[in-house]
Amino acid sequence: MARPDAVRLKVLLVDDQLSHRAALSAELQAMGHDVVEAGNAEDAVALFTSLRPDAVLLDVAMPGHNGHWAAQQIRQAEPEGWTPILFLSGCVSDVDLAAGIEAGGDDYLFKPVSPVVLQAKLRAMQRLWSLHHQLQILTDQLRASNADLQVQSLHDPLTGLANRRGLDIRLDEALRTARREHQPLTLILCDVDNFKAYNDTAGHLQGDQCLIRIAQVLGETSRRPRDLAGRFGGEEFVILLPGTSHSGAMYFAKGLQRLIHQLALPHPATDGRTCVTLSGGITTVVPDGNTTIESLLSRADAALYTAKSLGRDRFFCFETQTDTRTGLAEVPDYDREQGSTATLF
Repeated sequence: MARPDAVRLKVLLVDDQLSHRAALSAELQAMGHDVVEAGNAEDAVALFTSLRPDAVLLDVAMPGHNGHWAAQQIRQAEPEGWTPILFLSGCVSDVDLAAGIEAGGDDYLFKPVSPVVLQAKLRAMQRLWSLHHQLQILTDQLRASNADLQVQSLHDPLTGLANRRGLDIRLDEALRTARREHQPLTLILCDVDNFKAYNDTAGHLQGDQCLIRIAQVLGETSRRPRDLAGRFGGEEFVILLPGTSHSGAMYFAKGLQRLIHQLALPHPATDGRTCVTLSGGITTVVPDGNTTIESLLSRADAALYTAKSLGRDRFFCFETQTDTRTGLAEVPDYDREQGSTATLF
């Protein structure tokens, strides 16, 4: 890694006198830096915005807008950044120094500029640039780590679906939106039938693989932008379907059942005679002020209990009291998104 004071800087040199610019530019290039020149404050601000130099040498006294104005514009152009600004001036009073710092400058070089002092100032800027660059790298790494942690905090590590915390957040958002827009909201609570027997027979590692396969199907079928599948806990899952009516929910559930049947995961507790199935409870409401997440989950849970008591491998709707095995609530080939006869599954 190169020494901090060996960093090659891109320097914006601003001076209205061509002779001064030429002399300073030659000295800067001899020190190993790249130089971009501007002859007035307006051009300096434009070049700074487009090129983003590492340091600015800025003359104070110029026709039109002066260096203080340019420094203020530069600071406004980088609200979250910092580029060192060194003023070039023949004025050496305390008032002049204070005005320059107030305008956004970091240091002063007095004209005529001493090459020794210029080199020393640039070395200090190199060290500061190196420290700032390292801090930026660490900040970016920290921001990325925080984003990863945020994602992990909302997702189940086994299945990759939303976890309970992620479900709570999205359920609250979906309920507020459905209430505001007077749109139906469907919640499905489902679990894997006879999963304890599966674990007891095949072991928990194989049981985890079963849950992963089931979760993949749930995630793939909940494919609209606002749909959500999540792991509620253990072998229980939640599916959130905003803008979905009773008939659309029943059609969705029947399609999901078919996909689980096609998955054909053997259930080890039955010696392979039957495959893994799902049972689910459905509730669909147009929420009002009394509708809560707890009431939705309670109705879905009651419907799930009914589906289990009716023999499992079915989805039961709380409101219509019908199920996907015997009920006639759904419209054949109903498309819950468009209301057409398009096939979703």
